[in-house]
Amino acid sequence: MDLKKSIREVPDFPIPGILFRDITTVLKEPDVLKSAVDAMAALLEGIEFDAILGPESRGFIFGMPLAYKLGKGFIPVRKAGKLPAETARKEYSLEYGCSIIEIHKDAVTPGKRFVLVDDLLATGGTAKATVELIEEMGGTVATSIFFIELADLGGRKILQGCDVKSLLVYE
Repeated sequence: MDLKKSIREVPDFPIPGILFRDITTVLKEPDVLKSAVDAMAALLEGIEFDAILGPESRGFIFGMPLAYKLGKGFIPVRKAGKLPAETARKEYSLEYGCSIIEIHKDAVTPGKRFVLVDDLLATGGTAKATVELIEEMGGTVATSIFFIELADLGGRKILQGCDVKSLLVYE
């Protein structure tokens, strides 16, 4: 199945000059969604890991079904103030300011290996912050996988030193 054909392109969203790749058209069709999750799971063949990490909120969309399909746990990486128990946090810069991600302190056991899953690799800021946070907690990110990569925005370069796999790449 050609998954790129299932992605809606929305010009000038959220601002003029941007071509937005809308995945809701993938998510609404059961066969297309299944193909997307199966293809992402195939990217993980042969990789040893303990759990999947998914950044809020769209990392949940692909991270949860992958965790279920592969028989792994899922760890949510949330925006500040959203998790109820004790957290570790990482502040990071964005083009327009800064943001903070958090994870429960008991979610990462030192020595464990994780897979970072998200819908999109663009500039790489959130992914890099997630990798750094996991490493600071004693874990290792075995690989990161993305449904879509916007190659010209340089996210892969920001994640230099990390294994990066993308299902669909737009140049």
